[in-house]
Amino acid sequence: MAMEVTQILLNAQSPDGNVRKIAEENLRQFQEQNLAGFLLSLSVELANNDKPPESRRLAGLILKNSLDAKEAARKEEFLKRWVALDPSVKAQIKSGLLQTLSSTVPDARHTSSQVIAKIAAIEIPRQEWPELVGVLLANMGSPQLEKPVTLKQATLETLGYVCEEISSDVLVQDQVNSILTAVVQGMNAPDGNSDVCLAATKALYNALDFAQTNFENEMERNYIMRVICETTLSADVRIRQASFECLVSISSTYYEKLAPYIQDIFTITAKAVRNDEEPVALQAIEFWSSICDEEIEIQEEYGGDFTGDSEVPHYHFIKQALPALVPLLLETLTKQDEDQDQDEGAWNLAMAGGTCLGLVARTVEDDIVPLVMPYVQDNISKPDWRCREAATYAFGSIIEGPSLEKLAPLVNMALNFILNALKDENNQVKDTTAWTLGRIFEFLHGPTVQSPVITPANLQSIVAALLESIKDAPNVADKVCGALYFLAQGYEQASAASCPLSPFLPDIIGSLLATAERTDAADSRIRTAAYETLNEIVRCSSQETANVIMQLLPLIMTKLGQTMELQIVSSDDREKQGDLQALLCGVLQVIIQKLGNQEATRYAILQYADQMMALFLQVFACRSATVHEEAMLAIGALAYATGAEFAKYMPEFYKYVEMGLQNFEEYQVCAVTVGVVGDICRALEAKIFPYCDGIMTHLLKDLSSSQLHRSVKPPIFSCFGDIALAIDGNFEKYLAYAMPMLQSAAEIAAQQGGTDDEMVEYNNQLRNGIFEAYSGILQGFKNAKPELMMPFVVHILQFIEAVFRDKERDDSVTKSAAGVLGDLADTLGNNAAPVFRNSTFYNDFLGECMASEDNQVKETASWAQSTIQLVLQT
Repeated sequence: MAMEVTQILLNAQSPDGNVRKIAEENLRQFQEQNLAGFLLSLSVELANNDKPPESRRLAGLILKNSLDAKEAARKEEFLKRWVALDPSVKAQIKSGLLQTLSSTVPDARHTSSQVIAKIAAIEIPRQEWPELVGVLLANMGSPQLEKPVTLKQATLETLGYVCEEISSDVLVQDQVNSILTAVVQGMNAPDGNSDVCLAATKALYNALDFAQTNFENEMERNYIMRVICETTLSADVRIRQASFECLVSISSTYYEKLAPYIQDIFTITAKAVRNDEEPVALQAIEFWSSICDEEIEIQEEYGGDFTGDSEVPHYHFIKQALPALVPLLLETLTKQDEDQDQDEGAWNLAMAGGTCLGLVARTVEDDIVPLVMPYVQDNISKPDWRCREAATYAFGSIIEGPSLEKLAPLVNMALNFILNALKDENNQVKDTTAWTLGRIFEFLHGPTVQSPVITPANLQSIVAALLESIKDAPNVADKVCGALYFLAQGYEQASAASCPLSPFLPDIIGSLLATAERTDAADSRIRTAAYETLNEIVRCSSQETANVIMQLLPLIMTKLGQTMELQIVSSDDREKQGDLQALLCGVLQVIIQKLGNQEATRYAILQYADQMMALFLQVFACRSATVHEEAMLAIGALAYATGAEFAKYMPEFYKYVEMGLQNFEEYQVCAVTVGVVGDICRALEAKIFPYCDGIMTHLLKDLSSSQLHRSVKPPIFSCFGDIALAIDGNFEKYLAYAMPMLQSAAEIAAQQGGTDDEMVEYNNQLRNGIFEAYSGILQGFKNAKPELMMPFVVHILQFIEAVFRDKERDDSVTKSAAGVLGDLADTLGNNAAPVFRNSTFYNDFLGECMASEDNQVKETASWAQSTIQLVLQT
């Protein structure tokens, strides 16, 4: 069988498609019929030095992929599968993997390291494989027992992968100490083998999260920092880069411990930025960007209330380094690549320096301006394009952070110069100029800006310059679209009657449509940028330009219709068609929302509704996830705009609702479909009832599924509320299924989210969804069978009380909870009085709400309080 496995693995890599297909089928059958034998055979193949490198590599890869997966459900399935294997089989596999670390073939050692880490990720949290760390540390040898360099390198790589895979709380401190000792000694090895040192430095990067206790100890911390700083001077560029990556990680994980080292780190990073190879210099800049991120977060969290007693110290490292750091960053700006403006994914020293400069501006605010402006003034008119581009980039980078009072006079003085620079002879200068204008419009223009830099006096020249430059090279046109986007966004809050952009709207729309049709921009973002900007132009439009938007509607519909006739001969063609359809559906959604919101223009939507719906249904036939999503959103807007009229589309549309609700793979499509069901409920009200059996069945299945992404579940609960509100007492038939789901979800959501920000956020979303469900169900039963909700009142109040006790709840949850208290009193009337008399927490809760700074929370609480009082008095 061993020979056969080798041959099958080689065949699975054959250039002959038929041979490959048969081999893949053989492997699949072997796995399904005898998993233990399959995994053991793979580990034997990987461990056998006599086997071909190609078969060993694939054996290791399949073994690794049999233990882990990106999707949570598959990952859990693989974990259970491994746990259930015979212990003797697992022991043989692990033994073979550990032996492979001694292999003479680098690929086999590397793959084995990864597989060991995947098994460790399953077993160590379960208190299994306790000997692993000891075995690995023994591989490092001792002064009395020297081990091969290749084994040390593979072992350090394995330790790094293990630390990457497992959580920092599953190892005991003695194990952490031993790992760190082995790793730091590997970085500092007297034999100076660069592969060992590199593996050790990479392992330290992954082990830093485990080193909390060690960083508390000054002597240990000093030793670790000294070794890292020494390896930043290694002769091997890979080691220098990995060392700086460690410093970047330390800057965020151990910011509060950095003060004694910051002067030396500045010296090291400055030398690297000025003299080292680009990959190293980029990491050196990243260190300071990371320090900025930390200090910005501290300032945002504590605001003006920062004191020495605050939980996290604020050392103002950036402010202290400013006189030396800013000149260092400005030096990088002239190190541009010749064609970086043509490459969307470009990242180089100049871009990293400008990005860091922008973060420094956000950190120190006004203090950056006098350090940057002389550089801008000295370089902005120089003959060398690099100097002109660098000066423009520097100016654009510091627009966010400093106060309007500091920046507005400078921008007002420079605006005409910047607009003229859109005509510069160099493409990169024009690209950066358009980007800088976008930054100015984003941060120094809008309804909240006291003295805006855009005025009726200069608006015409600004629009004229942008519409001329939008015809430039694709990369410049892309940035011009961005500038127009932020220019329009600044007017979005203007009065509904008029908008300063109104006189220019036809020209802007014409230019954007022409830009979207450009044939020289097939692979760039320009079409997306043009349509996204068009959406913002539609949003900011006012009543005086309603006719312009009404004329745009049939034009976009025609374009969407034309996409159905595109010749599709390849998957690439299909993808491009789908992308274009998604963009056009997005524009139609925004137009529907804009025109449908005003009674004076709603007739235009009703006039074209049949044609639009027909187009959207045609789009669904393309079966692309993005199109499905955008078409769904547009249909949701159409349902809202057409109201009860939408009922006529339901027979044809309903099958796509079902498809969307069953789309677990593309869960965003499922989430959007759930949202659209809510829109349709609000539009159709009782007319949705004939479809509710099917919809509720799918929603309940979605909630029960372990495959569906958890983010879809809170909107499903909200959707229960929308359905109940639409069909009133008819929701009775679903109550026995919906309420147990809500109750079990409430029990989970009542628990506090802990310290994980992501979990706290999700828990709040879940609570919101549950409260919205309760609110809709209670209001739905108010005029028909309110008594059906009596059995659930105590549970609902207990849930609200548990949420009240949790300080991690956000304002939207607070408002929803207060609303449900009011709904209980409003729907159940006198029947609720005894329950409210027995429960006193709500007085404290509503009192807290009344003191909130959020007006909506206050208003909801005030209504709830008066409704409860009314019930208690009667």
